[in-house]
Amino acid sequence: MSKFKEVKRVTTHTMKAMKDAGEKIGMLTAYDFSMARIVDDAGIDIILVGDSASNVMAGHETTLPITLDQMIYHASSVVRGIKRAFVVVDLPFGSYQGDSKAALRAAIRIMKESGAHGVKLEGGEEVRDSIERILSAGIPVMGHLGLTPQSIYKFGTYTVRAKEEEEAKQLLKDAKMLSKIGCFGIVLEKIPAVLGKQVTELVKCPTIGIGAGNEVDGQVLVIHDLIGISKDFHPRFLRRYLDLYAEIKGAVESYIADVKSTDFPNEKEQY
Repeated sequence: MSKFKEVKRVTTHTMKAMKDAGEKIGMLTAYDFSMARIVDDAGIDIILVGDSASNVMAGHETTLPITLDQMIYHASSVVRGIKRAFVVVDLPFGSYQGDSKAALRAAIRIMKESGAHGVKLEGGEEVRDSIERILSAGIPVMGHLGLTPQSIYKFGTYTVRAKEEEEAKQLLKDAKMLSKIGCFGIVLEKIPAVLGKQVTELVKCPTIGIGAGNEVDGQVLVIHDLIGISKDFHPRFLRRYLDLYAEIKGAVESYIADVKSTDFPNEKEQY
């Protein structure tokens, strides 16, 4: 049994204590009140209001189109559904790259208007100024290295990152920097497991992996992938725990059949 299960509210201090104690950290996405309430009640440690909402909630091909206002809307809904989890919100594409003052304004809006507990942004040395400015305002920041979906058009592919020595060295350097300047955690996406282990041993803050092996401090998945609402996404790192697409589709088909046959509503289901 987890010795952190009775923690009433997960904080950055809780996460660091979990890393130091060798206890893995559980993190999942949520984008609305109802789902947030379920995953929080299940005992998840961190809820990520991810810019992946652009894909799974709005149907966009990439994470790029989602706006700051939309992220705040989703984050506000999530915060109203939780009691225990730490809620971290993605800064969307265009809100922090190249302008640290704009980054701070965006982070402040998220914190003030949604009630979230921290923000996450992608990149290493190239976004250091933005991270430091946000941190200077007392806002917790989570880093994100490896595959960074907001840079998909630069990479041109969603393949594994940092397989080559040069890119791996840069990732290690960026991770060390993010930890040193005060990030409370770092997401590592689609990198070799051996590199995930190296980063985890190198930095003081917790590492959360998604396709980064089992030697990181925690794991994150998109909730729609985990419970099988998304049916066309099959990366190696994904384990599906439910097939809700089929379950919901079947339930709707049964409802339609009952309506058309006048079986629903029956005498007990009317006034």
